[in-house]
Amino acid sequence: MTLTPAQAYLKFFEGNERFISGALSHPRQDVEHRTEIAERQAPFAALFGCSDSRLSAEIIFDVGLGDLFVVRNAGQVLAETILGSLEYSVEVLKVPLIVILGHDDCGAIDATMQASAGELKTEGEFIQNLVSRIQPTVEAARLAGTGSIDEITDLHVKDTVSELLSRSTLIDSAVRSGKLAVVGATYQLALGKVTQLVTFGEIN
Repeated sequence: MTLTPAQAYLKFFEGNERFISGALSHPRQDVEHRTEIAERQAPFAALFGCSDSRLSAEIIFDVGLGDLFVVRNAGQVLAETILGSLEYSVEVLKVPLIVILGHDDCGAIDATMQASAGELKTEGEFIQNLVSRIQPTVEAARLAGTGSIDEITDLHVKDTVSELLSRSTLIDSAVRSGKLAVVGATYQLALGKVTQLVTFGEIN
């Protein structure tokens, strides 16, 4: 059964409530379900999040095998491969919901803040490339008087949602047609709680 964006959103965040309370149901993780989905995937949502090892999507949203189409990199930085993957989830897999998930105390944000202060020590050219993609958000936050890592993370999530919609005509059109919602959210590592920051599309 195809879910609406609102139904997918409810399923997503009800799972997080179970994770927070410790009342996990561990759905669709049995051998029978694994066999059933071997021929075809049909996720109910896509998640683009930070690759931090503590953000295991299927665990923090208490879902099963094949439920989420997950794309991750350090600092959830949009790049062409990420855009292509998310467009695939919408056009081919027909997901009704994309969640962009940041988290508190993000190492990628911290590295970018260090770079802005001239204090980042790395020999990795691709680390430097990743940091440069987050730099505009850090600079905008500095000019606005926003200095904490978590405030900058929230702003980065919002900027990433806006960038996704501005760069992908396919995804923007799906939102405008009512077939898709895009939600920006942040995850609190100690509490396990996901908090919605910004939404495009109908989830009520």
